[in-house]
Amino acid sequence: MGAAVAESGSHFSDKILQFLERVEHRAATTPEEKEAAYRLRYDAYIRNELIDPREDGRLHDKYDDAPNSWIVSTHIDGEMVATVRVSVAVGGDGVLPSHGVFSDIISPRLRAGHTIADFTRAAARLEASKRFPELPYLALRPGFMALAHFDADFAIATPRADHAAFYRRVFRFTPWSEERAYPNVAPKIMCLGMEYHAVRDGVEARYPFFRSTQDEREALFGRRAATEQPRHAMVGRRPDLKVHASA
Repeated sequence: MGAAVAESGSHFSDKILQFLERVEHRAATTPEEKEAAYRLRYDAYIRNELIDPREDGRLHDKYDDAPNSWIVSTHIDGEMVATVRVSVAVGGDGVLPSHGVFSDIISPRLRAGHTIADFTRAAARLEASKRFPELPYLALRPGFMALAHFDADFAIATPRADHAAFYRRVFRFTPWSEERAYPNVAPKIMCLGMEYHAVRDGVEARYPFFRSTQDEREALFGRRAATEQPRHAMVGRRPDLKVHASA
């Protein structure tokens, strides 16, 4: 997902902070909500010539049904305009959507006991992208919320090369691999990694709209007991709740 909006310091951030009043992030829990995300993804991927046409008009894979994945949609004024899948794995037994292509990069970090969040299947409606140039930031905000909720060590993203600059500039991702072929996707992709605790303060200082409250995060990713350690909190459970994106 690219970004067509120019940043201009505090004015840019203030604009998005005000815009958040119109934004809602929702975790898909019903078949209808998930189906809407699959079809939005498909439309975006077809438009960008990332996949071949399919008769069912939907983009779905086994990771959508995994207990450690959340399909999150972003709504503006009640209209669904974007979606992203957030998957979280802890330790050596964890499995992430990007694992198949980049297992040599991801597995050693999981075996070392790290918690990793994987951002995949980011997509937005074309018409909404034209109306709301801030949409790439808003659509990926749930991913940053997940890093805080699960006290993650790392985040990974696997964009195509021409979209990597956005992730590097905004979230301070760095390249962890060269481009590689990805099953059933036309362009090659690369693995980007981010050390969350090292970049968090800098990202939030520049983009304060990425900050979130505990209530927001728990509404998307589940509540945790007071005695539970953050990094292991509720991995694999999805709430039947909605969250308003207010910073």
